[in-house]
Amino acid sequence: MATDIGYDWRPLDPGQAGAWADLLAAVEEHDHSEEILGETDLIEEFADPNKDFARGSIAVYDGATMIGHSVLIFREAPGAVHHMHEWGTVRPEFRGQGLGARLLEWSQRAAIGLHTDLYPGLPLALDGACLVRNTEAMELFAAQGFEQARWFHRMTLELTSDPPRPAEPPGVSITTLTAEHHAAAMSVRNEAFGDHWGSTEMSPQAWAHWLGYAAFRPGFSFIAHADGAPAGIVIGHEYDAYTQATGRRELYVALVGTRRSARGRGIASALLGHALAAARADGVRWASLEVDADSPTGALGLYERIGFTVADTWITHRKALLAG
Repeated sequence: MATDIGYDWRPLDPGQAGAWADLLAAVEEHDHSEEILGETDLIEEFADPNKDFARGSIAVYDGATMIGHSVLIFREAPGAVHHMHEWGTVRPEFRGQGLGARLLEWSQRAAIGLHTDLYPGLPLALDGACLVRNTEAMELFAAQGFEQARWFHRMTLELTSDPPRPAEPPGVSITTLTAEHHAAAMSVRNEAFGDHWGSTEMSPQAWAHWLGYAAFRPGFSFIAHADGAPAGIVIGHEYDAYTQATGRRELYVALVGTRRSARGRGIASALLGHALAAARADGVRWASLEVDADSPTGALGLYERIGFTVADTWITHRKALLAG
């Protein structure tokens, strides 16, 4: 597929993972978003049940160099409105010539096509995100009719000494998240995030894919039982590509959740304490996580009390595409 600006456009496939990783590395060097994914990480994306790369992805090439991409992520449990997400970027030296606008326009058309087959008759909205300080992307979303919808913080913590590990609350036991706990952990996740903005249930297939990432660290992941029932989880990731690029190991706290009926007992704090202590004991010296700035559970305050500080802020932009 060719466009009038002279570049080659084609759907992404696993054979392009190396070129894709090179594009993201160039973007990271310029934008400093701390989102570093390697070829292995990107190959795993092609097994995601919430992505259709043949119809919902595009890569833009200048010769052999990938200079832009867009991937659509759809929902398995869309709710009253299907909120599809767009993940895209443009290589820094190719910005300012309209390529980002063309990619976002393509994404909207492709989203409508995918959605119509998946959920005919249901309203559709498309989300996209960028750093607050990325003025070019902010202006692009606004020009395309997207509205600012939600703010998310990236928070970091330097593990300069052994972090305090809160005592397990009365009636609560915390153990390493092994395979025998995966189904229970999924049920905790789905209930814990049922009242979170933009969250929908994960299917067993999506959950298995997510826990199958090479970055998943069972030793940094824990499940809490309260009065004998699964009550909370923490999931830890560590990305080898990040370590190679930065020279430092970092625990990425991918998920912390507590069942609504078990909130207010200190379970989330205890789970985080276990994850941070396990990572520190293994030689990890940094931790990071992302949090909804308006989380209904007060998660931002919890992380600040532990010692995390805001390093960056992202904005999710949203545009209604179909009224249903």
